[in-house]
Amino acid sequence: MSALPSNTAALSASQTLQCDVLVIGSGAAGLAAAVTAAELGLEVIVVEKEPVFGGTSAWSGGWLWVPGNPLAAADDVAADIEQARIYLRNELHCDQLDTRLEAYLRHGPEMVGFFQQHTEVKFFCGSTMPDFHASAGHAKGGRSVCAEPYDGRELGLWINKLRRPLDLISPAGMGIAGGADLNHLLNARHRWRSLHYAGMRILRHARDMLRHGRGMHLVNGNALVARLLKSALQRDVQLLAETPVRALLSDGQRVLGATVEHGGRRVQVHARRGVVLACGGFPHDRHRSAQLLAHCADGSEHLSAAPKGNSGDGLRLGESVGAQVSADMAHGAAWAPVSRVPRADGGFSGFAHLMERAKPGFIAVRQNGQRFVNEADSYHDFMCALFAATAPNESPVAWLICDHRAQRRYGLGWSKPWPFPTTPYVRQGYLHKAPTLAALAGQCGIDGEQLQTTVARFNQHAEQGLDPLFQRGESAYNRAQGEPLHGPNPSLGSVQQGPFYAIKLVPGSLGTFTGLVTDAQARVLDQQQTPIPGLFAVGNDMNSIMRGYYPSGGITLGPGMTFGYLAARMLAGQSLG
Repeated sequence: MSALPSNTAALSASQTLQCDVLVIGSGAAGLAAAVTAAELGLEVIVVEKEPVFGGTSAWSGGWLWVPGNPLAAADDVAADIEQARIYLRNELHCDQLDTRLEAYLRHGPEMVGFFQQHTEVKFFCGSTMPDFHASAGHAKGGRSVCAEPYDGRELGLWINKLRRPLDLISPAGMGIAGGADLNHLLNARHRWRSLHYAGMRILRHARDMLRHGRGMHLVNGNALVARLLKSALQRDVQLLAETPVRALLSDGQRVLGATVEHGGRRVQVHARRGVVLACGGFPHDRHRSAQLLAHCADGSEHLSAAPKGNSGDGLRLGESVGAQVSADMAHGAAWAPVSRVPRADGGFSGFAHLMERAKPGFIAVRQNGQRFVNEADSYHDFMCALFAATAPNESPVAWLICDHRAQRRYGLGWSKPWPFPTTPYVRQGYLHKAPTLAALAGQCGIDGEQLQTTVARFNQHAEQGLDPLFQRGESAYNRAQGEPLHGPNPSLGSVQQGPFYAIKLVPGSLGTFTGLVTDAQARVLDQQQTPIPGLFAVGNDMNSIMRGYYPSGGITLGPGMTFGYLAARMLAGQSLG
């Protein structure tokens, strides 16, 4: 289907719409529910309050953590579900997994197989993508899958309704995948093959920009959402953008649909089977953040990398019909260190630091000039360490520092690597730059004497590939995040070539964990732990099955799509077994 839908005409002629399933939100979890339900013969409407579809998923890395997935099984990599159970019990600090986790482990591989076989969604296996931690049952790869790159031209005019890659991390809007794609771009100055690859990628992107106004080689979460959108269109799912939900319709016992606003008019959408909440959690709900995130006294201290539209609509809608928001998460959000990127309107956007911390030539310190963490550990672990190191009367702030060689090779946050100049970032106050560590410390308010001592000690060990203080580079995850061409430790390198650079890191997140309480079929539960008929929640509107812990990359999208798939099967009247 290449033309935009004709739903607007239907809306202008009627005060109501009819469907079997109404999905509120258009991230991967919501679209998974919509596509599955449509494939099973149900009439589906998806409403999205933003002008574009995709939610946080379209900005994500696009990875799903699904132990025992069929791609890993085919390669005989980490296919043992029992080992995954052991790992989860260790990571979640529990003796037995609850029913939702067991449903996820049982049906996750089935979900991957369903989308692989019946839809446009195609995955590749993350055979070298390790779990975050080396606890019992961990795997060095195979438990994660990612969407294959996609040609955006396959969407026709609908490409204009797909959320573009996040501009902060996508030079000129060019999405960059991890692995070989990123490595070739980083090594363009050092290898002829990589230079040729980078040149062809940039040339293709420039051509797409001229012809289409955006990149058409879609990767990561952008490719995942594009594939789901195409699958939805092929099944005649009705997709309505700029259509916020104002209230759920209920007869006091069952959710019957929702009142939405479209084109300035209120319209009732009657859903014969039920409603799926998939609004992306509450990362930009200041009131909810103040309630549920310990470091957010007034909700303003938290800077999420999620789209602004993720403002807690799903949780409020659920509560309006008797649902409850969980109160038992170890952590309320998927923490990430972020830096404040100035915007033209005087505000700030959050740049999430997911990659460069683990590369040679970087070090993180607090205001006292001392390290507090293994910089190559996961973004969530990094922030947990920062929170733990922060006294009650202090702000959880850190500084990420690197030398000239590292900044030119990897970039530092929003400040991009060679050939981009550093001057614009310094001029805007984002990047601090100085010829010596002492001068850099003076700019940032860091204890200069202690910083020089810390870096000297760090460099002494880094040259030998060692980190006796935090064991950086010893885990499989640390090594995978590092520089494969660098030895003896791919994650460790000295910080010694001036000028030196620093950026300020503050608390942020990739999304929220706390959500509506549900059962193993994604049905929303009331205060008595009874399913509310006709109401489901998936993605970050659903209380995280990981209990606020973060065992591996992809533990948001994996469960999100799995429970979207399960919710649709329930709505279609299928037994889950």
